[in-house]
Amino acid sequence: MHIGLIGLGKMGFNMRERMRNGGIEVTGYDRNPDVSDVASVGDLIAALPSPRIIWVMVPAGNITDAVVTELSEKLDAGDMVIDGGNSRFTEDQKHAELLAAKGIRFADCGVSGGVWGLQNGYGLMAGGAAEDIELAMPVFDALRPEGERADSFVHVGGVGAGHYAKMVHNGIEYGLMQAYAEGYELLAAKDIITDLPGTFRAWQKGTVVRSWLLDLMVKALDEDPGLASIDDYVEDSGEGRWTVEEAIANAVPAPAITAALFARFASREETSPAMKMVSALRHQFGGHATRPSS
Repeated sequence: MHIGLIGLGKMGFNMRERMRNGGIEVTGYDRNPDVSDVASVGDLIAALPSPRIIWVMVPAGNITDAVVTELSEKLDAGDMVIDGGNSRFTEDQKHAELLAAKGIRFADCGVSGGVWGLQNGYGLMAGGAAEDIELAMPVFDALRPEGERADSFVHVGGVGAGHYAKMVHNGIEYGLMQAYAEGYELLAAKDIITDLPGTFRAWQKGTVVRSWLLDLMVKALDEDPGLASIDDYVEDSGEGRWTVEEAIANAVPAPAITAALFARFASREETSPAMKMVSALRHQFGGHATRPSS
């Protein structure tokens, strides 16, 4: 299979490599000529066999809108666009309608794995018509971890369902990181605790709180035991807000996720060891930038 990939940033660049390692031929385009395989979107389309599959991996919002609009004007009926970025699920409906008017197929795919996906594989949540998901299955199989497909890939439902599932996934992630971070601050505040990094390291096997996030927490403390180099300002990329908005719209109580989102807002107002840890964890799993300590 030969597909196109638009967007070769910290996620897309590694995804291109993993797909190639999995036997998928990939032609990538990025505005940065140092990483791009072709000079333009037009060149990318010309390089692909019909029916074309193009995976879009660019920032959500206006940039994704612009790329999908350009593809709607240049692709042929029967081609397929997959949005693998972090678009809001409501945008998927708009993009699907725009492309369908030209006979172009559309699917959305939530992607989790961050900067470690090249090595470990990506968790994938796809939305779209069953025949479209089946067409792209070799791509999904190349991206996901080895083992049972159902352990790392799901066809969630129709268009928008993949990004909705990823939104909730990221909301859960907010809550988990906040719980770890608050435990870190509480342990750090108690003078009888003399080995704080070792405490978390000892939780990595055999305990009910063991997880990949905990492993990354230990890694962050190994690299910077007191997190002295990291400011406690923590960004939110959107999915947490959308999750809380959906919880309100559907009358579903989500106090942990909501509190974690509000804690990020609070991090921008006062010094907080817990928020330093949340910032460190975001950097560990996703390569998200941290602010230097002031």
